[in-house]
Amino acid sequence: MSKRIRIYAAEDVAEHASAKSCWITRAGKVFDVTKFLQDHPGGDDLILEHAGKDVEDIMKDSEEHVHSDSAYDMLDEYVIGRLGSGEAIVNDDWEATDDFHPDDTDTHKDFEKNQFLDLRKPLLQQMWRANFSKGYYLQQVHQPRHLAESARLFESDFLEAFTRTVWYVVPIFWGPIALYIFLRSVFQFTAPIPDFFTEPRLPLEHLDKVPLESFLKTGASFLAGNVMWTILEYTLHRFLFHVDYYLPDSPAFLTLHFLMHGVHHYLPMDRLRLVMPPLLFFTLQTPFTRLAHLVFPTAVANGMIAGAFTFYILYDCMHYALHHTKLPDYMREMKKYHLAHHYKNFELGFGVTSKFWDVIFNTYLTV
Repeated sequence: MSKRIRIYAAEDVAEHASAKSCWITRAGKVFDVTKFLQDHPGGDDLILEHAGKDVEDIMKDSEEHVHSDSAYDMLDEYVIGRLGSGEAIVNDDWEATDDFHPDDTDTHKDFEKNQFLDLRKPLLQQMWRANFSKGYYLQQVHQPRHLAESARLFESDFLEAFTRTVWYVVPIFWGPIALYIFLRSVFQFTAPIPDFFTEPRLPLEHLDKVPLESFLKTGASFLAGNVMWTILEYTLHRFLFHVDYYLPDSPAFLTLHFLMHGVHHYLPMDRLRLVMPPLLFFTLQTPFTRLAHLVFPTAVANGMIAGAFTFYILYDCMHYALHHTKLPDYMREMKKYHLAHHYKNFELGFGVTSKFWDVIFNTYLTV
């Protein structure tokens, strides 16, 4: 397989502005001239003065030194990639409306311009074979595109089915599970009922014998789980889904990031990728539910898990509504807030159901 020219963002080049690593750009190409510094006829200081920057104008400046054709030919020996055509877009004046729905992206023109991902083809295979840097990936994935239909992630129809989820699957799938865990907590607070620890089914015939105290204890654990979910919602969104700048610069990690959350920022109005597929949420919740059982008594842990699962259901359904539904006053305000996270500043505004933790941790986004 022949070597492909890698695509870089201007921010990538700017990070290499020292004698230890010196990059420059010219005519859309990126050059690593670190090894050339000591051989430059005019001295390394002249290059280092423009390290991390474009040198097109300075190389043609007659007051400095007009370079010969051979100098340009020599420079081409140090080419390592090209500069992506896209630029980081700051939308400080962006404002959401109740009927917000952007125009569809011209997929042909978008790919021809940016050479990022071709929305007409399965995306994950392209991500895995990516020839762009992490900097260019982050620049592009946070510039939303819009399609009338969901873009494909996989070539395989079987695998593709696991990536598309209609919003009502979440309450249908996780609602009964949350209810089961809630009732299990109630019975576990009620020791006299026989075999409830080992019985595979809940002894619902004994429900009328459960004292009110058990319901109150489970209710308190349930409310604690509600609060715990709001913290998880914020921390997972901020520190896992937006781990952006700490990602290793490799196709494998960029693909994982894209699959978990990048695709949502790239295609934020995709109706079938606004809630978590059950398999993804199952994977994410497993370490936290196990931790709850390690830290708390079984009955308390189950009450908290039931509360967290219930708030997760509300969270995912609300997330869908924030993107696609006209809403009452509070949710209308949260809609503007969340869409501003997508279209104005993705580094702020991590709360979906509330702004509380954004205020506490100084990541509040003004809309």
